[in-house]
Amino acid sequence: MSQTLVLHLSDEAYTLIQQQAEAANLSPSQLAVTWVSQLAVRQVEQHRLNLNLGRSEAEKQAARERFESHFGEIDFGYPTGADNESIDADLAREYADNH
Repeated sequence: MSQTLVLHLSDEAYTLIQQQAEAANLSPSQLAVTWVSQLAVRQVEQHRLNLNLGRSEAEKQAARERFESHFGEIDFGYPTGADNESIDADLAREYADNH
């Protein structure tokens, strides 16, 4: 989903955006959307960081332990990874299947 935002800029500000957009091979509106989007992402990241700074060390440790409890290994019962012969066999089997 997208939203429309109308901005009123001074001639000087628009000229600067237009020059930078031309240098980046973008339209002024594409460049403005990119800048606003990047700014919004940075603001969200900063907000999250600020929320994290408000936690006590015990709360941070508890959150870290909850997160790390999801770490682990999965045993599929067969080797996985860079075994090219196994990968080739899997691909051949899939390509041969007529679904």
